[in-house]
Amino acid sequence: MPVKIEPSWKEMLREEFSKEYFENLIAFVKQEYETKTCYPPGNKIFAAFDRTPFEEVKVIILGQDPYHGAGQANGLCFSVADGMAHPPSLINIFKEQQRDIDLRKPYPKSGNLEHWADQGVLLLNATLTVEAGKAGSHQKKGWEQFTDHVIKTLAEEREKLVFMLWGSFAKSKLKFINEKKHFVLTSGHPSPLSANRGYWFDNKHFSRCNRYLQEQGKKPIDW
Repeated sequence: MPVKIEPSWKEMLREEFSKEYFENLIAFVKQEYETKTCYPPGNKIFAAFDRTPFEEVKVIILGQDPYHGAGQANGLCFSVADGMAHPPSLINIFKEQQRDIDLRKPYPKSGNLEHWADQGVLLLNATLTVEAGKAGSHQKKGWEQFTDHVIKTLAEEREKLVFMLWGSFAKSKLKFINEKKHFVLTSGHPSPLSANRGYWFDNKHFSRCNRYLQEQGKKPIDW
């Protein structure tokens, strides 16, 4: 089954798409979507890539799994579709964004992060699909191998990217990233459990990211 994905990514990942594990993964996903309710919608599975072409990536934020509630997932990590209630982690992301960038800026009404993606923020989940109501149900089917390859490709083929790694799962990807070549920001996860223990707030990742981008002559992100 041919993968419908943004052309620059299709070119960069062409060999990966032809590997046996990926063909098995796509067959599994197709079967799941035909027989069960799954998220995000089929045309949003590769939304992170479609909205942020390979050469336009400036920042990478890593999530683990799509939201598994009805209407939430839109293919971008931590993001929800317009009109959906904001999940706890996203609320804490927005709170830190306000504290770090501008407390006078009103809390966002929409939890849709497409405007971040359109500015060069790759919002990548490690697993790109999930069965409704079953968190982690599509893990260990091949998605992680694919997204690890994406991270490695970016780390090897590009320079001076910002990797924002939140929580132990995201930090486990450090092994793929040359910190002399890229700017890596790490902190606790924005989930309430981590944030309430003092591992998330005041990490100042948003301002530190923008400062680095400006130092490299790149346009900062309008968070």
